[in-house]
Amino acid sequence: MTVARDGAVRAWGGGAAHRIYSVVVFVLLASLDNVAIGLVPPLYGSIAEAFEVPQRLLGLVTAVSFLVSAVAAVGWAYVGDRANRKPLLMLGTLIWAVGTGGSAVAGTYPAFLAAQLIGAVGLGAVGSVGFSVVTDLISPRRRGLVMSFWGLSQGVGTLAGTLVGGLLGAADWRRPFVVLTVVGLAATAAYLFTYDIRRGQSEPELAEVLAGGAEYDYRISRADLPRIVGRRTNRWLILQGLTAQAAFGSLVWLPVLFTERAEAQGYSTATAVVVGSVFATLFQLGGVFSIVGGLVGDALQRRTPSGRALVAAVGILAALPFYLVLFFVPIRIDVPDGAGAGAVVRAVLASVLTEPTVGLSLLTALLALALTSANSPNWFALIADVNPPEHRGTVYSLGNLVNGVGRAAGNGLVGVAFHGLRVAFPPPLNYAVGLAAFQLFFVPTGIMYWLAARTSPRDIAEVRDLLHTRAERL
Repeated sequence: MTVARDGAVRAWGGGAAHRIYSVVVFVLLASLDNVAIGLVPPLYGSIAEAFEVPQRLLGLVTAVSFLVSAVAAVGWAYVGDRANRKPLLMLGTLIWAVGTGGSAVAGTYPAFLAAQLIGAVGLGAVGSVGFSVVTDLISPRRRGLVMSFWGLSQGVGTLAGTLVGGLLGAADWRRPFVVLTVVGLAATAAYLFTYDIRRGQSEPELAEVLAGGAEYDYRISRADLPRIVGRRTNRWLILQGLTAQAAFGSLVWLPVLFTERAEAQGYSTATAVVVGSVFATLFQLGGVFSIVGGLVGDALQRRTPSGRALVAAVGILAALPFYLVLFFVPIRIDVPDGAGAGAVVRAVLASVLTEPTVGLSLLTALLALALTSANSPNWFALIADVNPPEHRGTVYSLGNLVNGVGRAAGNGLVGVAFHGLRVAFPPPLNYAVGLAAFQLFFVPTGIMYWLAARTSPRDIAEVRDLLHTRAERL
């Protein structure tokens, strides 16, 4: 083992302000990659019209981007678990910004697709390597809470992307991509001033030896991969993403559902796009309750090592009926057609209080998303709990790969389903029926979390024993 002298320890750390700044940069970046994901769906109609292609081909762009980002994340994460993570995050953010800028200037559908895929490669670094870094800042007792902020930042990013896409892109769909490119370049520069977080520094078993100057220099190798897959809780945490993200992936079409509802009530396309974006943004505010899910997961985990998985299982299964109600509750939309975006937004917000159908839909959406939001922080925290520090980025990326496959399938196939359902259900009813059908994928997701609740106690104990042994060697 190598031992870091005082000067090296100081170079890793910094004062409290430096640490807070570093955490803020990581969390903001986690939100920005989801801004990029949420940016395109509200603009499907405008971009499709500009490139003279069907809307379902824009859904294909989003689906393929999910998949490319997830595949790239595996490579980024494996390298990150072996090397210095800071340069990797900077490089990934820069690649993402280049792809976003290319999307803004694309003149054809193939060029737009290529630019989005370049950006997706960079996005792969943000989640996987960033997750590995953040877990090294959080003690096991508070992982659910802090990971809820990590997950919440991603949810806020999706909301911001949906809102920015609808508002800035209503008149010119290229404008949001230009703004996001500038933000991405600024985030790359911000990384220069973050400090390098020590691997394993949050683990109680390692706290004493690391405080004494030792360095936790265990790194992942190819020989570790069978052990990672062989860990039973890892298998359930990875596989649940296939069905969970099929359901979540379909929800990126939520702005389209409400846009179609507005157009069915006679509103112009420009006004309908703003209405759809604002409604979808309001209805996703339930994700804020992921903080509650993280707190409940932390509290129950202190009582039983099955706690986090049980919280996620109950939340996922209990949310299903609320989603089904959300898609079919009729909404009466009353906004000034052809007015500016600000006037339309104000009218939509006022309708929450003045129009009962809008208020009921918002309440249903809040309950559905509040329950499913328990999934995110407890999934993040469980990956950290059942894996040693040098495996976490790779396990996260494997889970994210399966998530990407599930999300791509949900996002892509639901578009095909909408098209096929038009024969029996005219718009917007075809969108409601299609979205409702895809939420049934939450059932096997809940079952897999229940199975993880049965395997996690043993896996957590094994990791703690392993870290105790390593601490003694250090």
